[in-house]
Amino acid sequence: MTGNRAVAYKSAGVVEVIDIDYPTFELKDGPGVNPANVGRKVPHGVILKTVTTNICGSDQHMVRGRTTAPSNLVLGHEITGEVVEAGPDVEFIKVGDIVSVPFNISCGRCRNCKERKTGICLNVNPDRPGSAYGYVDMGGWVGGQAEYVLVPYADWNLLKFPDRDQALEKIMDLTMLSDIFPTGFHGAYTAGAGVGSTVYVAGAGPVGLAAAVSAQLLGAAVVIVGDMNTERLAQARSFGCETIDLTQGEPGEQIEQILGVPEVDAGVDAVGFEARGHGKDADHEAPATVLNSLMTVTAAGGALGIPGLYVTGDPGAKEKAAQVGSLSIRLGLGWAKSLSFTTGQCPVMKYNRQLMMAILHDKVQIAKAVNAQAISLEDAPRGYAEFDAGAATKYVLNPNGYVKG
Repeated sequence: MTGNRAVAYKSAGVVEVIDIDYPTFELKDGPGVNPANVGRKVPHGVILKTVTTNICGSDQHMVRGRTTAPSNLVLGHEITGEVVEAGPDVEFIKVGDIVSVPFNISCGRCRNCKERKTGICLNVNPDRPGSAYGYVDMGGWVGGQAEYVLVPYADWNLLKFPDRDQALEKIMDLTMLSDIFPTGFHGAYTAGAGVGSTVYVAGAGPVGLAAAVSAQLLGAAVVIVGDMNTERLAQARSFGCETIDLTQGEPGEQIEQILGVPEVDAGVDAVGFEARGHGKDADHEAPATVLNSLMTVTAAGGALGIPGLYVTGDPGAKEKAAQVGSLSIRLGLGWAKSLSFTTGQCPVMKYNRQLMMAILHDKVQIAKAVNAQAISLEDAPRGYAEFDAGAATKYVLNPNGYVKG
């Protein structure tokens, strides 16, 4: 094997499908690769032929030019694949296995991994804890929006599907296990969604919709989703959510119209650092809006799950403070209400096996909830453009023709 095609970030608003090297069991120099990782041997890894790889809102932050991502960085951290080569140190994963790849890269050997904190592995990113495929400042592991991709620590990282035929039949659901389904579930779970609870999810993009589905799976009595995009709100209503239109103002009054009180038990931020104001302020960025509104509408003693992405460097921010991730958060309000916060990367391996079983046994239809649509690898630029324009669609790339129909 010598050829490989991949989706690469070129410049703000521009992605292209380019030719890259077929992966080997050694990290090579390239765009975004941490110099300390160059030459790193990966005998514990496997090479996957990509079955599906999804476009994520986190990718979109880079594509918009809101990070320090370099040109030609290969994108993609939501990966499902078939093992075509295994390194000499791989013991349990076999060639031919169909597997889900957690977007967190983790070693399975450090203190944090042993405590199931796989989003902040200590050994895979020389700059700081935590790593991911195809993402700026995450160690430089090549992204998976490609025909083939290298996955390290395969026996630890990979979730093997028990039956190949069943996996391919349900692949549009199972592809969500690499990121957005566990991430949405993490947001709902850490917010305290449970039997009989009321939950407000800010943001009706794919992660927000996954959080809403997860809250339902956890037994919530009412799930309310807020957004400014009417098509995405309609998508949330399609599987039983209540919705509020944030162009009409702050969420509290609309929540009261639904529940009779202006508060919920649990709040989820599925928006992140590119948040906008509400109502008449909806035409400009106000990055602390979602966090502050969630603190307002979450009942005292409640919790906020924050799977929405916040960054330490945002060169495109309007405010100087926000360019280094400093936001005007009403921490005093959160303190006064004894609210709990859970932030950071979702530790995918904490949830992915259980969510796989829910999919395989027809307890949840995550692909339908997020309106998943398969497109070719070559069609990725269109997918990015339509997603950025607000399409109520989760785009799933199909580089090698595994997805039929």
